[in-house]
Amino acid sequence: MVAGPAITARSVEGMRVVSEGRLSGGLPYLRLGQGPPLVMAVGGAAEHANPAGIERRISVSTAARFAGHFTVYVTSRKPGLAVGATMADIAADYAKAIMDDIGEPVAFYGTSAGGAVALQLAIGSPELVRRMVVVAAAFRLSPAGRQLLTEIAYLVNTGGPRRASALVAGALAPRPFRHAAEALAWLANPLGVGNPADMLITNSAAIAFDAEAGLGRVRAPTLVMGGSTDPYYGEDLFRRTAAQIPGGRAVIFPGKGHLYASASKAAASIALGFLLAG
Repeated sequence: MVAGPAITARSVEGMRVVSEGRLSGGLPYLRLGQGPPLVMAVGGAAEHANPAGIERRISVSTAARFAGHFTVYVTSRKPGLAVGATMADIAADYAKAIMDDIGEPVAFYGTSAGGAVALQLAIGSPELVRRMVVVAAAFRLSPAGRQLLTEIAYLVNTGGPRRASALVAGALAPRPFRHAAEALAWLANPLGVGNPADMLITNSAAIAFDAEAGLGRVRAPTLVMGGSTDPYYGEDLFRRTAAQIPGGRAVIFPGKGHLYASASKAAASIALGFLLAG
């Protein structure tokens, strides 16, 4: 018998009822919509918690694009990850939540670090994923992507969170807006708020992640989407990921970076069409 997710609050946001709480395994979630289950695993975050403020509005707005067709669970990794946790460990938390709280195979939409989780889950527990979208992620980081995450971790660990925040913003922003994004991130200092331990553990897991050998075990039809100038991966890794998954396909956005694939309406429309096709 499936217990269902623990609900701690409900609210009306953007004309939609949003429930929130913790799934089994400790995963924080926002839930909205009706229909078959769609689990959305978010990218990197300063802390593993349900978003607040503008980040929450963005998360709900993104999920709302899918909520007319699915019951959407917007999830982050659990807080308090063990030091040395791997993507396999994180994916096991998701497997537990799907089995204990949802009780049926899910469509899975993973962005950035959440995309690595999606791939690992579909490799390790293929029976739990019926269709999958991997956004701005691949079976491993590029050398430049590993260097970027390593530098971010070094700055945070050595007391330079403002520089780390600016580095992230500069890497993600379109080239014409890079300097402005770096300046705003320096002032806002999102990586200097709260406890960065979970972010650093997730970064280490992402740096070590390499799932190429397991891609042939994925059963779910899979769409891999990414921008050709993504600083963490790049076009070649997106295409190689899709090519090695049975039933995989890639959509590349020429001249676009990490955020376009992650946040644009065009990318979301392509993903929704793919998810509804099966």
